[in-house]
Amino acid sequence: MIRLGPKWFVPIRIALTVLGLPYCLSTLRIRSPNSCTAIQFPVRTIKSVYTSACSAFTMSSSAPNVKSRCPLYPGSDTQRFAVPDDKVPWGIDWHMYKPVNYTAPVVLNKPVWADPDMGCFSPKFNTLDGKVDRRSHEGEYKVEKDTPINPRGRTGLTGRGLLGRWGPNHAADPIVTRWKRDSAGLKVSHQVSKKPILQFVSITRKDCGEMALPGGMVDPGELVSLTLQREFSEEALNSLEASPEDKERIHKRITALFNSQGLEVYRGYVDDPRNTDNAWMETVAVNFHDETGNSVSELPLQAGDDAGQVQWMDIDTALPLYASHSHFLEVVAKKRCAHW
Repeated sequence: MIRLGPKWFVPIRIALTVLGLPYCLSTLRIRSPNSCTAIQFPVRTIKSVYTSACSAFTMSSSAPNVKSRCPLYPGSDTQRFAVPDDKVPWGIDWHMYKPVNYTAPVVLNKPVWADPDMGCFSPKFNTLDGKVDRRSHEGEYKVEKDTPINPRGRTGLTGRGLLGRWGPNHAADPIVTRWKRDSAGLKVSHQVSKKPILQFVSITRKDCGEMALPGGMVDPGELVSLTLQREFSEEALNSLEASPEDKERIHKRITALFNSQGLEVYRGYVDDPRNTDNAWMETVAVNFHDETGNSVSELPLQAGDDAGQVQWMDIDTALPLYASHSHFLEVVAKKRCAHW
């Protein structure tokens, strides 16, 4: 470890920025890029450990594309081109920018959920292209040389990575909640905040081992409301493997809950480790709340194919979650006057 006095911080930071190298300075030492931790969501100043392939990485809390600039691209040995905070916006000239091109083999094998490679087809960006919605929740995005450009800036990697679609890849994240109750059925309040504690259905992702919401991709032509219900049923209740009787019972309870007035928490771009300069995740996150605890709360949770584990978890500010999911829960907790 290199220990330097405070007078060296500014000139070293300037030098690293000019060279296009990442940096991470603290008041006591200079750390290598592999010894820093990632923040959970750009607007928050509290830092938390990100434990998947994007771990050991720190950036400014005000910078965009934090997880989208993780050094090692998920599920591969591909290293992103290092992009410092101040070089993320496209409006900043950076002639030294040489992003790595990578599209995962599973995408190149032409599965039904993925676009062909560029040059093999002519997609209609920023519009409804047949059944595929290529519009962005962020508004119109730029297309240069027939290739869509990430509206939030540089990520250090071109191509599609693990994402199937060029441009926006639409997902839906159902946030199913209930009040935490004691053995007498009374709401449990947090000892410090004195506010009631909300619980949500959390899964553990198989690809990175992180806790997350049981969401998934919107199929072409599918309504988001149906995606929310389908993904929750498949990932949190394993409805695909249920008996006919259990499927009917699950469908009845889930349909009643998801037909209720949901609280839309977020609609837009997601800072996801799979993002690239040409393909990125967007989502619609909606909260469905079991107020009385006698709806979905009574169904046994069982992980589906995409989830390693599923359980009810207390919502709390210290809970590390995948991508931007922590921010979604914060909005839910504050909207429902619950502990955060």
